[in-house]
Amino acid sequence: MQIDWRTYSPGQFYDELISSPGNARKATRHLAKYLSSLTGDELQERKQSAELAIKTMGISFTVYSDAGNIDRAWPFDIIPRIIPQKEWQKTEQGLIQRLTALNCFINDIYNDQKIIKDKVLPMALLADSVNFRKECMGMKPAFGVWAHICGSDLIRNEKGDFFVLEDNLRVPSGVSYMLENRKVTKRVFPELFENHNIVPVTEYPNQLFDTLAALSPRPLDRPEVVVLTPGIYNSAYFEHSYLAQQMGVELVEGSDLVVENDCVYMRTIKGLSRVDVIYRRIDDLFLDPEMFNPDSMLGVPGLMRAWLKGNVALANAPGAGVADDKVIYTFVPAMIKYYLGEEPILPNVPSYLCIDPKQCEYVLANLDKLVVKPANESGGYGMIIGPQASKKERDEFALRIKANPRNYMAQPLISLSTAPILANKNAEPRHIDLRPFVLQGKEHYVTPGGLTRVAMVKGSYVVNSSQGGGSKDTWIVVEGDK
Repeated sequence: MQIDWRTYSPGQFYDELISSPGNARKATRHLAKYLSSLTGDELQERKQSAELAIKTMGISFTVYSDAGNIDRAWPFDIIPRIIPQKEWQKTEQGLIQRLTALNCFINDIYNDQKIIKDKVLPMALLADSVNFRKECMGMKPAFGVWAHICGSDLIRNEKGDFFVLEDNLRVPSGVSYMLENRKVTKRVFPELFENHNIVPVTEYPNQLFDTLAALSPRPLDRPEVVVLTPGIYNSAYFEHSYLAQQMGVELVEGSDLVVENDCVYMRTIKGLSRVDVIYRRIDDLFLDPEMFNPDSMLGVPGLMRAWLKGNVALANAPGAGVADDKVIYTFVPAMIKYYLGEEPILPNVPSYLCIDPKQCEYVLANLDKLVVKPANESGGYGMIIGPQASKKERDEFALRIKANPRNYMAQPLISLSTAPILANKNAEPRHIDLRPFVLQGKEHYVTPGGLTRVAMVKGSYVVNSSQGGGSKDTWIVVEGDK
């Protein structure tokens, strides 16, 4: 049996590969034709080859559960997702615009707070923000940038237009899987790379290092950059170790660092070595037991003091999470206009703020039609997909909203685009999103594509790997034969 694209039916959803039954989109024709030339058994062999490669390469992630931490092989679908380069260029510009405005906002919030004085953003939202760090007030990091690495989640609607679903500015993860997905695809489908002009993604570690190195408080040819990890039991430890190795820098835990005379040093067999830049993968409240959680064993005593005095750079900067709030997210289009004087290139998904009494009334009356999210959860936790929830679940969630309206915002259930996955030796449509990674320091860099996350369960909108989702290699393709 072979794939017959005439029987492949994504329904009313925008499909990334097929424009109508039996017809592939212009940029995906080579791929569609090639996949349909293979038998189901041949495709299954390629799938098994990918699973073996993932196991051999040690690509894994950790799921937290009641039974303990479970280390799992990275879930991967072998059919790549293709986006034409011409289409991507506009998206790239929109991502740069967005992160630039977000960094203007964060810098403003910790200094002059003009956006509040000019009544563009209500003071009440900042006062109740769980990620606002008063300890950072007055800080002016290099280039005015607080969020150096951002992972904005994009979705397409039924017309194929990109929307920003949310921004991840604290410790965004997933880029290592984007890089490894490409390596696995090259192993499984080397012949496909002969017929497609695919923009490479391998530059990211070098771009990340250059972004970090430019933050160094000391003018060195090669500053001492380290990756600070919570340790091997963290769900993203694979990524921490991977990026450190790819950048050629040290992977450290809090106990490997010490602060002396307001400077940070790394313990080595040759003695203490000064550290210039820390790419931290630890949440704010665990960074420094002197300033935040006194019980933290993950951070470094005195680290915030060294940062505030400008003797070490931290990426992302503490306090950047003030913009990583799903309620603050709704004001990003206004931020772009306020700080940059521009119209947003990438629109937000229409949203309702439960802190507004009228909007909250609408949300409570329409819970069966909306997706409601808590302001500061990630990974798909703490949210409710109204159309797929029971009446009991919706009633219980309504009580949570009434108890703490500031903590919730709602959006219509967007018709996420689909892409084919290999299921039962055949192609079946599944919902997807996309997380590109954007760097900002002295310059900007956007990954060509990003991490495509896919709901492996038919009809599901949940793409998070922690809740059963998978991933795909994402190709930005220069159209025309190679």
